[in-house]
Amino acid sequence: MFKRMLIMLIVVGVVLGGVFGFIEFKGSMIKQFMMSQGEPPKTVSVISAHYEDWLPKLEAVSSLRAAQGVELSSEVAGLVSAILFKQGDTVAANTPLVQLRADDDIAKLNSLNATAELARITFRRSEAQFNAKAISQQTMDIDKANLNIALANAAAQQALIDKKTIRAPFGGLIGVRAIDQGQFLAAGTTIATLQNLDTVYADFYLPQQYLAVLKTGQAIHLHTDTYPTQDFLGEISVIDPKVNSSTRNALIRATLKNPGHRLVPGMYAKVQVITGAAQPFITVPRTAISFNAFGATVFVVEEGKDDKGQTKLTAHQALVTTGETRGDQISIIKGVKDGERIVTSGQIKLHNGTTVLIDNSQQPSNDPAPQPIDQ
Repeated sequence: MFKRMLIMLIVVGVVLGGVFGFIEFKGSMIKQFMMSQGEPPKTVSVISAHYEDWLPKLEAVSSLRAAQGVELSSEVAGLVSAILFKQGDTVAANTPLVQLRADDDIAKLNSLNATAELARITFRRSEAQFNAKAISQQTMDIDKANLNIALANAAAQQALIDKKTIRAPFGGLIGVRAIDQGQFLAAGTTIATLQNLDTVYADFYLPQQYLAVLKTGQAIHLHTDTYPTQDFLGEISVIDPKVNSSTRNALIRATLKNPGHRLVPGMYAKVQVITGAAQPFITVPRTAISFNAFGATVFVVEEGKDDKGQTKLTAHQALVTTGETRGDQISIIKGVKDGERIVTSGQIKLHNGTTVLIDNSQQPSNDPAPQPIDQ
């Protein structure tokens, strides 16, 4: 019995040894085959780097305001007796807009005018008597002073009455009415906004280091998301002579003609200042650049031959010096030649010498001026 058990164990051991040996041999052969085949190619998208003419320009965010624009208000207090304008109307300069009640003031003016007329008659009589040497110089001087005081009082009262009629200080578009007839209007209360929209200002800030390339008369391009396909043109009219000590930015004002009144005060807009002539730069999509601790790099695809003489594409990493960015594009100052194929997606899978397959069915955006898309 013991002998039979020993034989059976030996047979089982031989069988198991053969099985495990075959598995090990199979794994070794598969590994050897895979090593002989090399690393499988990685799929990437590429673009041909080429020169583009870029205008040197500065970009900033601006706020628009009218060349003439005010919040209308009354200089004196009073009860609103009449509203003489319609909301949204275009009014001419000096047009009456609001009338405050002035009955008491007019009555007082009549009284002061009567006093002034009496003072005038008295002075003329005194002047005649003085010429006849019937009164002294002092008496005539007192009568003349009384006349001047009376005229001044009447003029002051007339000025007060004039202030009870609120007029447009300039021509423009009047906005939403903020008062009602019969309302008591305190001095300084806003009545409505008045904006002359024929010309608008675009105010924006730029860092102080750009002051050397800025000057009045330079062209600017303005874009607003209200009219995403339209380009508004203007020019720098004022460069503030003082730099903000907190931000080290300078305030710049550009002037734009505004036919059709499409631009309105308070709008947000983007401004581009043209600072020179167009210059050629090699450009690639921003996704092609990898930034790391030792600089910016791209993968350049080169064509060669394998051991069997077949065409083989490999990716090689190159250090580059980058310049300005425009939308989805970035300029390359150094490190890439015109016409070289640059990897635009799939770089994370690559290292120097990786074999690649090109699939450009899906390319990252390469728009120098992308527009927002409403969802």
